[in-house]
Amino acid sequence: MAQEDVFKKLVAHCKEYGFVFPSSEIYDGLGAVYDYGQNGVELKNNIKKYWWDSMVLLHENVVGLDSAIFMHPTIWKASGHVDAFNDPLIDNRDSKKRYRADVLIEEQLAKYDEKVEKEIEKARKRFGESFDEKQFRETNLRVIENQGKRDKLHERFTQALNDGNLEDLRQIILDEEIVCPISGTRNWTDVRQFNLMFGTEMGSTADGALKVYLRPETAQGIFVNYLNVQKTGRMKIPFGIAQIGKAFRNEIVARQFIFRMREFEQMEMQYFVRPGSELEWFEKWKTTRMKWHKALGFGDDNYRFHEHEKLAHYANAAVDVEYKFPFGFKEVEGIHSRTDFDLSQHQQYSGKKIQYFDPELGESYVPYVIETSIGVDRMFLQVMSASYCEEEVGTEGKSDIRVVLKFPPALAPVKLAVLPLVKKDGLPEIAREIIDDLKFDFNCQYDEKDSIGKRYRRQDAIGTPFCVTVDHQTTEDQTVTIRFRDTMEQKRVAIGELRGIISGEVSMKKLFAKIV
Repeated sequence: MAQEDVFKKLVAHCKEYGFVFPSSEIYDGLGAVYDYGQNGVELKNNIKKYWWDSMVLLHENVVGLDSAIFMHPTIWKASGHVDAFNDPLIDNRDSKKRYRADVLIEEQLAKYDEKVEKEIEKARKRFGESFDEKQFRETNLRVIENQGKRDKLHERFTQALNDGNLEDLRQIILDEEIVCPISGTRNWTDVRQFNLMFGTEMGSTADGALKVYLRPETAQGIFVNYLNVQKTGRMKIPFGIAQIGKAFRNEIVARQFIFRMREFEQMEMQYFVRPGSELEWFEKWKTTRMKWHKALGFGDDNYRFHEHEKLAHYANAAVDVEYKFPFGFKEVEGIHSRTDFDLSQHQQYSGKKIQYFDPELGESYVPYVIETSIGVDRMFLQVMSASYCEEEVGTEGKSDIRVVLKFPPALAPVKLAVLPLVKKDGLPEIAREIIDDLKFDFNCQYDEKDSIGKRYRRQDAIGTPFCVTVDHQTTEDQTVTIRFRDTMEQKRVAIGELRGIISGEVSMKKLFAKIV
């Protein structure tokens, strides 16, 4: 099945099974804004807990914070967002659609990569175990040609980004004959910069109102509070501050479902270190964060680091953790060495000294910062994409397609479904007793409607790792049938054993053991 078709099915599945809904749908929706349904909010909360506990519980020198969305407008002047938080945009005159110029060029680069990989895959199938990929890359004419075009474009694109050359970005689009996906034409406008911040006013009268912004990132709330946390928590460098919160960006080109939205949630940790040690810590956090992703078991080959083509004005090193979505490798997390830019700027603009006194060195300095920043919504989409699976299964001589979400059990929205075989003979009452006993430990669901097979399929579709069936034998010996989602194996166990079986599988400890 084509990856585009898989993604369309995934989006439809999210709505049908209560994971993600278009926001304000009864009013025809609001572009690039979504609501999380009853199963989506549980999955989202579990993702946030996995991140939060991995930061705050597993690191003695990392603590939490929850800063306000509204902040003093000078903060955004100091951080550079007022003057430099822009995207290069281009319009197609025929479709009247607006695009990010850099994204159009990145997609062209990806097309060259796909052509190269397609040739390699064909050769791998043809030659089998004797295939030498390195030699093939160096000798195959089609691979050499496409790789050459890709490298040439990459070099020119990087130069244009670093120089801020909007004219050359447009010329690249014209030279590469990139067309509008809607109109199919190359009738492009000039490229121009567009500031992404949402502005509003705070105050009761127009004359006395203060121009404020919805925060475009959560990091600045940490920076302006860093000294408060350090002093009240008696923190010693190196130490980190973690935060989960909403951010807002007026994305003109918002697409690929919840991958890029105007209202989104971030999980960020700012790690404060001595000047001169930042690149060492940058490498350590790269390793730690990649372990966190790979611990979910979605395949090590589906992750990679991507070095930034252009460093942000505040960074001296930056890398993205990318995951292979159905629409290609895309960023799910950014790791940056932000130097002392943010704290120095806030010290200058506020006129307040926010230096750290290092008792070991006997001197004060502005710390350097390593940032790890991950989008909750992108992580949600990554988990959904990696977990979505269609399997052909046989039942009574017939084949059937089973749609199952193979979530890591710790992240699954519902951990256990309890199903009475029939709605009589005391079976529903026993099922309710089991739920009452376990509901404080696990998110449980009761279901008595339709055949047991249909109920299993419903639970597969929302990713429930365990189903427990109460039948007539249960009334005799207090045993139930437990079904395991991924293998569909069924086992007879005592009711009293359920807590131990389930808790051992759904605990976050299983994930943390892979990253410590």
